[in-house]
Amino acid sequence: MHEEENDGGAPAKQGSGAAARAKGRSAAGRSASRTSASGSRSGGATRIAGRRGVVAGVLSGAVILAAGGGVVAGATLAPKPSTAKPLVAAEAAVPAGSVQDVCPAPARLLEGTPVGTDPQFSPESATAKSAVSAAVISSAGGSLPGSVLSTLKGSELQRIAKEPASATAPAGSSGVLAGVVEGQAVDDVSMLSADALANRQPAAAALMAYTATDGDLQGSAAAVCQTPSNDLWLSGANTAVGRSSVIHLTNASTTPATVNLELYGKAGQIKASGSRGLLVGPKSTRSIVLAGLAPGEERLSVHVRSSGGPVSAFIQQSVLRGLTSGGVDFIAPGTSAAPSQVMTGIDIQDAGDVKSLTGESGFDDAGPSLQITVPGPSDAVVEVKLFGRAGQQALPRGGVVTAKAGTVTEVPLAGVPAGKYTVSATSDVSIVAAARVSRGLKASQSLDFAWSPASAQLGSQHVVPLPQGGERELVFGALDDRATISYTPITADGKLRAAATADIAAGTTTSLKAADEIGNSAVVGYLVSASGGAAYGAVLMEREGRNDVSTVAIAPGAEGQEKVPVTLGY
Repeated sequence: MHEEENDGGAPAKQGSGAAARAKGRSAAGRSASRTSASGSRSGGATRIAGRRGVVAGVLSGAVILAAGGGVVAGATLAPKPSTAKPLVAAEAAVPAGSVQDVCPAPARLLEGTPVGTDPQFSPESATAKSAVSAAVISSAGGSLPGSVLSTLKGSELQRIAKEPASATAPAGSSGVLAGVVEGQAVDDVSMLSADALANRQPAAAALMAYTATDGDLQGSAAAVCQTPSNDLWLSGANTAVGRSSVIHLTNASTTPATVNLELYGKAGQIKASGSRGLLVGPKSTRSIVLAGLAPGEERLSVHVRSSGGPVSAFIQQSVLRGLTSGGVDFIAPGTSAAPSQVMTGIDIQDAGDVKSLTGESGFDDAGPSLQITVPGPSDAVVEVKLFGRAGQQALPRGGVVTAKAGTVTEVPLAGVPAGKYTVSATSDVSIVAAARVSRGLKASQSLDFAWSPASAQLGSQHVVPLPQGGERELVFGALDDRATISYTPITADGKLRAAATADIAAGTTTSLKAADEIGNSAVVGYLVSASGGAAYGAVLMEREGRNDVSTVAIAPGAEGQEKVPVTLGY
């Protein structure tokens, strides 16, 4: 690869303790018995005196009790000794979990106009191909976690490693190996599973890529296989004429999931019957045509919430302008709503040509743009910044916009020099954001597009699988401080090759072209780590001679043993 752009206590004393107290109670009992017997033989005066004694005893007891209460109250109100320390909640180690990432099914064309929200799909095009690439990293001793690529129902597509599998690392290496899946063909939802190893979450990831050169779904689409969740945000859907959006909800667990969809459009939140209480059974996928819930929406964001089992969610988005394909994409969830959102891998074409294309009727959505969703009750004042190879680029319409509460606002990103960019959106309230990448400049040709979701800051041990074929680039952006990226190629023979580093200046974006082969073995992915300032990354995929484009954010890295605070209460 080369850079293209830049205790115990003391024993009790005799006469004290439990034995002494028992002896005292015995003596008191004998004395009381003698007094009672004498009282029964006495006359009336004696009985009157006895009653007076009882009253006096009760009064004296009350005085003693009151005094004792005062002592207790005094002790409660007294200040704590200076040596007193607050109790800190203990932390309990939680065993590392396994990886179970869900990959979307291949793109399929809707057949005619579906009734309601249940889709009917037509046969795929003759040239459509869908394949999953994956990589699983071993421990330092060369032991691979048990891992497999399978169908949703559990049928094995490719065994990566038994549990655990040991291998001998080549001499002079770090002892780390990889188990790889090199372009396994798939025809439905698939799943990458990897077990925890040495009480550490396995470093593993998979990517599903689709390509077609004919039919209405020409173009390419890719998605990183997703860890199921109970709360997901997806931005970039469109249900206007000629656009189709189908959301696929997959429950890979053995617990039923009940899903609610919250829809946000150009004019505000959309209340749609049929969007709540959607049941997704265990080990199954439910597909819903979004036009049946929110028709004619040029800008649509979906908030997916599930109870019971967690789900994965992808939106298959496609465009058809007349008889000409406008592209296909898998819209994947981005980070949750927050005051700051960052997207990278935004490849912008020539400003003049983009302006001419988007000026034609029906091509408004054929240029690069940023969509901002405000889920809260307050309007958002958002500052948008664009960082390229040479630093920050000013946006033609300025960088500050007001986004209305409950709506989806669009900010065009055209009008800047062609190149690869990182987009930052900072707000005074929580927002959700995603950026659109477009490819193709002639209305008569098939075009393509892709959505780059907001991603989390890079850390260490990010496994980045790559599809086979085409042009593949790693795009990294640094915002406020200089960052250093370490990237290690993973080849099809399971070797981790020599690592390289890239230094990224603050406020810039760097693009690195992936190598096709190293040592006669295909490069199937990278192991990426970042240090220094906050950095963000994505994979940009294109094809020479075609307008195909797809982009995916780099998935979170592996985590070690987690500790959580434990408190006792009732």
